[in-house]
Amino acid sequence: MKLNYRRYDLNLKHTFTISRSSRDVVPVVLLEFEKDGITAYGEASPNARYNETCESVAEFFSRIDIDRLLEPFRLEYINDYLDSLSEHDASAKAAIDIAMHDWIGKKTGIPLYRYFGGEKEKTPLSTFTIGIDTPEVIIRKVIEAANYPVLKIKVGLPNDEEIIKAVRSVTNKPLRVDANEGWTSKEEALERINWLSTQNVEFIEQPMPAAQIDDVRWLRERVKMPIIADEAVSSMYAIPELATAYDGINIKVQKNGGLLKARKMIYAARANRMKIMLGCMIETSVGITAAAQLSPLVDWNDLDGNVLISNDPFRGAANENGHIVLNDDPGLGVTPLS
Repeated sequence: MKLNYRRYDLNLKHTFTISRSSRDVVPVVLLEFEKDGITAYGEASPNARYNETCESVAEFFSRIDIDRLLEPFRLEYINDYLDSLSEHDASAKAAIDIAMHDWIGKKTGIPLYRYFGGEKEKTPLSTFTIGIDTPEVIIRKVIEAANYPVLKIKVGLPNDEEIIKAVRSVTNKPLRVDANEGWTSKEEALERINWLSTQNVEFIEQPMPAAQIDDVRWLRERVKMPIIADEAVSSMYAIPELATAYDGINIKVQKNGGLLKARKMIYAARANRMKIMLGCMIETSVGITAAAQLSPLVDWNDLDGNVLISNDPFRGAANENGHIVLNDDPGLGVTPLS
């Protein structure tokens, strides 16, 4: 049994800007788990918003007793063990969990979407994300994304209206808007959302900082547009309270610690009558394909992290102009390109 990992820098096709930061390169950690002649893959995409780095991922991996991974089918046991090592480090835990699921699928000979009870024909359309930029660059990005039927637009800075007007100058297709906690005043958020409601926007994602749930409750009473939680979604235990302020949640395998926890969050959200979006970080096809295995179980997809990069080292689920196409290879269904 072996556990190997390495850092890999993802090159973005365009500078990617949200309300908190801008990036041209995103480092991730790729993992290989070998047992019984089967090689399984995992990925950690650490995020500074959650105090994660490639170094913190490597440090977490260094503390793992590999013998505790001896039986990948014992997913609950393995997840409990990983949680005992740290209260945080979600992306590192996700990498291990993804690899365990990949191994199980390969061992049993079935693709993970079937293991989860899903039907690949029911995978929702995925958005294509347009980061914050100048109007000229926004227009160019939107034109490049002409084949994608739904766009996700990042806002949360003073030029929000300018951004949306630039988008609308070249397309009328449906938009989903993400403020990434950028609006700190509930009055500002109300004004922005009321204006967005005139722009063929389906919903607003995380309009205010995660801690300001009372302000989001106030906001929800005054707008008709659905409000989706992202940064506010810390675990399945947070979902009942989130249901009092939000209409849905964005579940990210990397942020929430793996596929097992993501599935539990799907069930918890359904129990609280919430809508579900499956989201991602900037990731290779390992992470995106892992999340895509759950996509037949949700309402919306935002799984474009791998199509935003120019050096994906894997091939997995295909993104055909927003249509996520799952293959029938066992496990994740990903193949290294070299």
